[in-house]
Parts: sequence; C-alpha cells; structure tokens
Amino acid sequence: MIIITGGTGTLGAQIVDRLLKRVPADRVGVSVRDTSRAGDLAARGVRVRRGDFTDTYSLAEAFEGATQVLIVSTNQIGEAAITQHMAAIDAARDAGVRRILYTSHQGAADKSVFPPMPNHAATERYLVQTSTPFTALRNGFYASTVPLLLGQALETGELVVPADGPVSWTTHADLAEATAITLADEGRFDGPTPPLTAPDALDFSDIADILTELTGRTIRRIVADDSEWTASLIGHGMPADQAAILLDMFQAARRGEFATTGGELENLLQRPATPLRSVLEAAVSRR
Repeated sequence: MIIITGGTGTLGAQIVDRLLKRVPADRVGVSVRDTSRAGDLAARGVRVRRGDFTDTYSLAEAFEGATQVLIVSTNQIGEAAITQHMAAIDAARDAGVRRILYTSHQGAADKSVFPPMPNHAATERYLVQTSTPFTALRNGFYASTVPLLLGQALETGELVVPADGPVSWTTHADLAEATAITLADEGRFDGPTPPLTAPDALDFSDIADILTELTGRTIRRIVADDSEWTASLIGHGMPADQAAILLDMFQAARRGEFATTGGELENLLQRPATPLRSVLEAAVSRR
C-alpha cells in the first residue's frame, strides 16, 4: 500500500492521479485532513483515511499497512513545519514502511534566507536519523508562482518586482509525474535525489522577454525597491508576514539559491520538461 499525504492538495492530487495510471487503485491510499474532499478518490478505489500531522493517532490509522509513505511538505513555516514533518516521519516509521518519501526542494539548505529551505534541510536530517530507507525529492521551484507575481504587467507593460536571480521553474504536473514514477519503481533513489528541475533557469528579465513575445507588446522589467514593494503588497491587503516571505524568495534568488538545474527530471519523464513559456502562455490566455 502506497500512502500519499495531502492527497487532495495541489501537488498530492496530481500525484495520486498519475500513480493510478501505474499501479492498481487498491494499492493506493491517501491521508487527508478532510475526507469529505476525497470522495472522487474513494469512488476510484483509493483508500481514504483521515490523517493530520498534528494528530499522531490519526496518522497511525492513515498509515496502517503502508509499504511506502509519501510525505508532502506542509505549508507551515519554521518550527511548526519541522514538528509536523517529524510527526509524519515517526508515524511512517512506526507503521513499518519500507521507504519514506518526502517532497523536499532543490534549494534545501540551512543557511538559505527563504524560510522553507531550512525547514526542508532539517527534515532531511531527521529522515537520516530514522534509519528507515528514504527518498528526499529535491523538487524545483513551482512554476505556478510566476503568474502570481506578474501584477499588472500585462495591462501596464511593466513587470515590477524586486531584484532577483535565475530560478529553475518547474511545473506541478511534471513533478507529480516524476513522483508517481518514483513511487511505482520503489528504490529508484536512496536519500536525496539529484535536482528534479526544468533544464533552464530564468529570471524576471527573461520572463518579461517571453511575455513580450507572447503578447506582441513590450513588457519592461522594472526593479522595485525591496521595502517599497513589500509596502505595496501590504497596502493591497497582503498580510505583512506573507509579504516578507515573498521578499525572502527574491533575496534567495539573488544569491543563486534556486539556479541549480539538472537532467534527472527529464530522464524520469522520458520527455522534455514543461517550459515556463507554456505556463506563461496559459496565464496570458486567461487575461
């Protein structure tokens, strides 16, 4: 039995869908906080059980009989994230699984200025300590982030964001497929994987150039002052802590923390990775 946590989330749901193309439904289970959202999965023959990273008893039931557990990282930040990941790892170990998989990040590092990255690094260290075989999926930065940062660029012709650096933007769909392949072929990776990223790293100047090509009008990349940019986000209703984390992302990109690329994702997929251009085409078509 392969258990996927967060099986109704953005990444988890896509992983389940692709895994069901590779293994029978009676070998797949999901651990979700709200089972009412997983009715479609239950109808497809997937085992649905409640599992909450803050509720040890629920995890024990959700992971019962598992041979592999995929822990999809939480959206929490800091100690709360690490504590939740540790609880899930402990529950998977106690369930007697053969392998624990965890959605880490290409930029996982203790000294990163982007808060999720030290969380991933700490979680990977804890996985090493469990003595259970594990795979840490070193995923690229989600490409779906980019359309959320375009602001009014398509209306004004100005893409205004802080100074940045190249990022290996990678789609949820590609990462979900790669994860399903890894789950179906148990033991393909031991420990942290090579970077699972698109082959190119692009910055926001590159993104402005692509948008110019797609729209037929000039989109200029404007470098915003850090404090002015975050103040603008807060002024438009974004909570201050969220604005600060977004700025941290840009600052980490400046340091080259997300510039790493590799060919392992395409090796797994046996096809080219989805380029960021495709993501931007979809964003433009929705405007």
